[in-house]
Amino acid sequence: MKAAILPELRLKKNEERRLRAGHLWVYSNEVDTAVTPLKSLQAGQQVKVCDQRGNTLGFACVNPNTLICARLYSFGRHPQLDAGLIRERLATALAWREGYFDEPCYRWVYGESDGLPGLVVDRYFDVLVVQITSAGMECLKEAILEALTGLVKTGVLLLKNDTPARELEGLSSYTETVVGTLPDSIAVVENQVRFEVPLAKGQKTGWYYDHRLNRQRLSTYAKGKRILDVFSYVGAWGIQALNAGAQSLFCVDASKTFLQVALQNAQQNGHADVIETQAGDAFDVLKQLQADNHRFDIVILDPPAFIKRRKDMREGTQAYQRINRLAMKLLETGGLLVSASCSHHLSSGQLESEIRKAAMKNRQSLQIIEQGHQGPDHPRHPAMPETEYLKAFFCRLLPGY
Repeated sequence: MKAAILPELRLKKNEERRLRAGHLWVYSNEVDTAVTPLKSLQAGQQVKVCDQRGNTLGFACVNPNTLICARLYSFGRHPQLDAGLIRERLATALAWREGYFDEPCYRWVYGESDGLPGLVVDRYFDVLVVQITSAGMECLKEAILEALTGLVKTGVLLLKNDTPARELEGLSSYTETVVGTLPDSIAVVENQVRFEVPLAKGQKTGWYYDHRLNRQRLSTYAKGKRILDVFSYVGAWGIQALNAGAQSLFCVDASKTFLQVALQNAQQNGHADVIETQAGDAFDVLKQLQADNHRFDIVILDPPAFIKRRKDMREGTQAYQRINRLAMKLLETGGLLVSASCSHHLSSGQLESEIRKAAMKNRQSLQIIEQGHQGPDHPRHPAMPETEYLKAFFCRLLPGY
C-alpha cells in the first residue's frame, strides 16, 4: 500500500540545528508559520518536518496548541508511525528489559528514549500500567494496546491517564481498566524483595522503578543501621534496607494510607517489629524528631519534584536546601545521607550545591561517597538532556571542622 502524503512542517532559518544533533522536539516558535500555519494542523497528526529550504529532517506527531509542537519519531527511515512500527519498537524495548531483569517488573517503555514520545509503560508481572502524555500517542492508543497485549501475556491493563502533562496537551484526564479486573494491590519484586503496591490509588504508575539501583546500593551500607526514610511512600527504600540487615526503620510520609501499606510490606517481609511510621508534613516531622533528640545512622530523602516548572527554581532550590539541613541535623557523625531529586529542571550539580550549602549553614562537613542515577529501564537519550532527571548523592557526615 502506498504511504499517505504527510503535510509539511517548515522551520525557520537555522532552527534545525538541534534536530540535526538528534533532539526530538520542535518548539512552536521555531516553525515558519507563514509557510506552514500550525493552526491548520490537527493535534496528533503526523507531519514531515523540513528545514527552511524544504529538506526533510524527519517525521513527527504534531500538536499546534502546545509549546512542544512536534515530537519526532523518525529521522527518515519511517515516514509513518503505524501499528507495525509501534509493535517493533515495543518489542525492541521489551527485549532489553527481559534480557536484563530477573523478574518481569520494570519500566517497559520510557518515552522518547524508546522511540515512542509521550508513552510510558510499567510492567508488574502480568499487569501493565500505561500512561499516554502526548496527542500523537493518544491518536495511536488502540494500536499501542493491541501491540502490548500481543507481545506479553496480560492479565490486567490499566490506562492511568491522570497526569498533569495531559492537560498541557489538551487531553482529558482519566483512568480506565481495559483488560481484566484491577485488584486493590498488585505485586512487585525489586532487588529480590517483594512488595504490594496500590495502583488505582497509588502515586503515578504505582512504583518508582527508577531508583532500583540506588536502593540496591543503599543496602550495602544498611547492616546494623537505624534508618529514617523520608517521603517513604510504601517503604521501598527502607524495607530493602531492613532485608539487608538494618536494625530499625522510621518512615515519614504525608499519606497515612501509604504508610499503612509500608507497614504491611514490612510485615510481609518479616520486619513488623522494627518499623515505625509518622504521617505528616516532612519538614514539620523532621523538626519534631530533632526536638525529641532522635538520631539516625542513615537518612533517606526522596521527595517529589520541588521544581515542576522553571519558574519554581528559586523556591524549589530553597526547599531542597531546607530539607537537607533538617536531615543532616538528625544524622549521627559518620552517618549517611542519601539525598535525591527527580526535578528534571534541577541538575545534579545544582543539587550537590544545595547539599553543600545546607552543610555549611549547619556548620557540618560532608563527603560525597558516590552518586546515583536512574536505572537501566529509564535509558537516557544521548541528544535529549530532558530524559535525564534523577540524581542521588550518598553523603557521609564528618566531624565538624
